[in-house]
Amino acid sequence: MKLEVLILTLSFTVCALFVQPIVAVEIIGHRGASGEAPENTLASVNLAWQRNADAVEIDIYLTKDHQIVAFHDGTTKRTAGGVDKPIVEQTLSELKKLDAGSWKNIKYAGEKIPTLKEVLATIPEGKRLFIEIKCGVEILPQLKEELKEAGKKPEQTAIISFSIDVVRESKKMMPELETYFIAGFRKNKETKIWEPELSSIIEKAVKAKVDGVDLMYCPVLNQQAIDEIKKAKLGIYVWTVNSEQDVKNCVEIGIEGVTTDFPGKMKKLATGK
Repeated sequence: MKLEVLILTLSFTVCALFVQPIVAVEIIGHRGASGEAPENTLASVNLAWQRNADAVEIDIYLTKDHQIVAFHDGTTKRTAGGVDKPIVEQTLSELKKLDAGSWKNIKYAGEKIPTLKEVLATIPEGKRLFIEIKCGVEILPQLKEELKEAGKKPEQTAIISFSIDVVRESKKMMPELETYFIAGFRKNKETKIWEPELSSIIEKAVKAKVDGVDLMYCPVLNQQAIDEIKKAKLGIYVWTVNSEQDVKNCVEIGIEGVTTDFPGKMKKLATGK
C-alpha cells in the first residue's frame, strides 16, 4: 500500500512539472496581434487585448496636419493600398481614406489607420501601451498633450524609440513615463561578431537617463549580457519573439518582457491559461 501511495505521489509530481507554466513575464503584442490581424490597426490592438496580452506595442508618426497616427512604415505603400507616399506628407483625412487591412486578409478590408487617441481609448485597466516613436522629437509636444487628454495612468503608457535623442528628450519632457531605448544587432559577415557592442548600448541608455533597453532578441543576449544590463540598473525587454523555446529562455535569463506577434499563444505559455 505504501509503495502504491509513493508511486501515485511521484506520478502527480512529474505531471505537475510538465504542466506548470513558466514564471511570469510581460507579454507585449507586437503592433497588436500582428501575426493574426493587420498591424497597427484597431482590429489588431483589440485582438491582442482579447488574447489577454499584458501590453500592446504600436508605432507612431506625426501627419502633415500634426495628428498622431499608428503606423510602422515611412510610407503607406506596404500596408495601406499601395500608395507610396510618406505619412508626414499626408493629412489625417487623406490617411483615413486608405485601406489598411486588405493586405493581411480580405476579412479586414476597409480597416482604417487609427489615431493614437483611438488606440489609447482601448487600453483596459491594468494593461499598458508601448508607443514607439518612428519620427523625431517634433512629435513630443503633441504626444504629451494627447497622453494628458487620454487620462491614462502614467504606468499605462511607455515610450520607446531607436533614436537616443528622442528617448532622452521624451524622458525630460515626460519623466513620469517609463522610457526605453530600442537597439538591434547585426552579425558582421567578415568577423562573425555581433554589432554594436552591448556596452555601447548600455552607455547610451545610462547617459540618456532612460529606464531601460528594448533589444532585438539574438545570441548576444545570454545570461552574462542580461546581468550586465541589470548591473547598470536598466530594465530589459526584447523583440520580436515568436518561438515558445525562445520565450522560455528569455524567462530563464531574467528578461522582463517580450514583444511577440502572437501574444495569445505566448500568454498561455507564460501563465498556463
